[in-house]
Amino acid sequence: MKYNTTFLLCLFLFIGSNTFSQNEDLLKAINHDLWANFSKAFETLDYQLFSDLHCENLTRVSGDSHKIKNKTEYIEVYKTYWQDKSLKQIISFRFLERICGTEKASERGIYKLTRNPNTANEKSYYGKFHVILKKEESVWKILVDYDSSEGNSINEESYQNAYDINDFESFNK
Repeated sequence: MKYNTTFLLCLFLFIGSNTFSQNEDLLKAINHDLWANFSKAFETLDYQLFSDLHCENLTRVSGDSHKIKNKTEYIEVYKTYWQDKSLKQIISFRFLERICGTEKASERGIYKLTRNPNTANEKSYYGKFHVILKKEESVWKILVDYDSSEGNSINEESYQNAYDINDFESFNK
């Protein structure tokens, strides 16, 4: 059976653009469900919102401290630390890799945590993260969370060299 070359090209382009659209929709949902609320929790010091972003069977790994925690142990640190309502901080994310399916995703990137933003005491901290996400009741949550400063080698340059959170085209694979 012979196929018209134009037909095959159109079919390929349609399938490719449909896959990109689906991937972009998934990444937008992850940004909405998870990363926007993650940033909001840090800015508002809302440990309950932060807790809600993580699966109950969370595995949290800190490469810097060489510790593994469950959800309760991990959230307790934030519950205690964020009691100081004078704390001012913002957090943002850029990405090295974003692989997603309809129910699970893997995302690697660089975070930038800035304390006392827009003041003389402003200080930024950086780390590389890798999270495994799982969709629970139609909402993206963190199942596994690993981060490390890699011996304080992650910096503003590392952050800027990663892709913007809304750069969906770079992850169209």
